[in-house]
Amino acid sequence: MFFDESGFMLQPVRRRTWAPSGVTPQQYAWDRHDRLSVISALSLSRCRTHIGLYFQIHDHNINAVEVASFLRELHHHLQVPIILVMDRWSVHRAAIRRLERAGATWLTVELLPAYAPELNPTEAVWDHTKYCDLANFIPDDVDQLHEAVGMSLTEQAHNSYLKHAYFDCAHLSLA
Repeated sequence: MFFDESGFMLQPVRRRTWAPSGVTPQQYAWDRHDRLSVISALSLSRCRTHIGLYFQIHDHNINAVEVASFLRELHHHLQVPIILVMDRWSVHRAAIRRLERAGATWLTVELLPAYAPELNPTEAVWDHTKYCDLANFIPDDVDQLHEAVGMSLTEQAHNSYLKHAYFDCAHLSLA
């Protein structure tokens, strides 16, 4: 299982877009700093035929307690031992230490090399959400942003082609 988190701001992610000739597209957004933090995990079945996408959206910065809680809930949902592949962010490592102290024998952790986000297929989930689904999107408030992020991730969770493409982006063969 690959694991990561990301933040989403009320400020739009500006991307090139099409417009009628001579009409420059305009975006009107004021300087807002509210944000959401999202945890997600891509799971791979033992026979590598099913990829699952699981996520939680928070209205504050994610800490070790929430990461540990997310992993416990995921283990409870999947009912199998988990091999977790993640980056070396201090919050992630603190959550793992917390779970190990609590006796989480169902969890094995493999850390990615430092500064290697291209090896984590979950990064492609964030890229798709931010730069495809929510590109040039200007939410009115945090609730609208929460709804848009949730809808994007839910659609990705049901799209097996995209989930396979995330592993291709990380140059990980599922065969």
